[in-house]
Amino acid sequence: MLKSAAAGNRGKDIRSDCYVEIELRKSGGIQLELTSKVDALFGQANRQLIANVLDYFDIVNARVIIEDSGALPFIMMARLEAAIRQLIDTEKEYLPELLPENCYSTARDRNRRSRLYLPGNTPKLFINAGLHKADGIILDLEDSVAPAKKDEARYLVRNALRGNNFYGCERAVRINQGQRGLQDLDYIVPHWVNIILVPKCETVEDLTEINARIQAIKQAKGLDYPVYLMPIIESAKGVLNAFAIAGASKNVVALAIGLEDYTADLGTQRTREGNESFFARSMLVNAARAAGIQPIDSVFSDVGDQEGLKQTVTESKAMGFEGMGCIHPRQVPVIHEAFAPTDAEIDKAQKIVNAFIEADEKGLGVVALGSKMIDPPVVKRAQKTIAMAVDAGKIAENWRDTYGN
Repeated sequence: MLKSAAAGNRGKDIRSDCYVEIELRKSGGIQLELTSKVDALFGQANRQLIANVLDYFDIVNARVIIEDSGALPFIMMARLEAAIRQLIDTEKEYLPELLPENCYSTARDRNRRSRLYLPGNTPKLFINAGLHKADGIILDLEDSVAPAKKDEARYLVRNALRGNNFYGCERAVRINQGQRGLQDLDYIVPHWVNIILVPKCETVEDLTEINARIQAIKQAKGLDYPVYLMPIIESAKGVLNAFAIAGASKNVVALAIGLEDYTADLGTQRTREGNESFFARSMLVNAARAAGIQPIDSVFSDVGDQEGLKQTVTESKAMGFEGMGCIHPRQVPVIHEAFAPTDAEIDKAQKIVNAFIEADEKGLGVVALGSKMIDPPVVKRAQKTIAMAVDAGKIAENWRDTYGN
């Protein structure tokens, strides 16, 4: 086993994080060297926390160096555990308290207009992420985390699911590919993750393995809350298998596309016009709709081009997508506004829903709007449009109280 190990981040630009270095020794007790930007306020509490973590893992003789840049307790716990687990073989976990406000599940068909990606090893970006009001927050363990940092990112993401308030956002984690991704599940499934993003999904078998691992974890831990899946299609093979993937299991609730990797797989460049990805995006929308799940578009990578983002979302909505990814909080309100129903869409939906309610109140089995019969799928779509309009603040929840007046 190693005699010394490190975890975390250090440097002048680091905030809300800490760097931990531990050297095991044969004697001398614990020699702690703590430097902190907030020592006057939290120094005593941090020293007690450090002592508790070391004692929990039976570390009695060690030199411990910590450079604290304002890390919250659950972050410091994660950094300490990540270093300790490099030094000793243990199955023990030092878990922060599970916040009651984090004990919630989400619905299969909830709004997923925006999903905000946050690097899983950069805590300063996700501490207040819920305040940006994205429909979903994605703690990323895959592309945004350096290979050397992937193991320690697991502890940070696990602790964030338990100890960071996301203010009702859908809490998602993008896992890694293959065996590493299966191991990621051990760190997130027991801690009220709502949805798991499966990167570079190409076959049904990719999801079968993941679901088997999820079920094994839930059974072992006695968990009964749902864990949904959002496969991300990022290759030509994945596009051609999109319908099978979309219908692979009941917990698949959305199908997303990742255009950077997809265009790389084609051997072409992603362009603003998107001609090179039109086939793939159309295939994904049709596959998702045929399977009864949500189609979700790729991210818009130019965070400074708000007008371009708005145009892209408008085009995305016209193709049938229900949401898209974002890489900066400033993109969230633009995406929400562009995906919101137009006044014409709201007016049509109100007429349909009102006719449906009136027919139901009269005990009629058939819904008609003027001389035209309204099928159940049309009513369902109109109800969803109304719900989106209410959520966007375009109409009141009790809109029928004044409808027609």
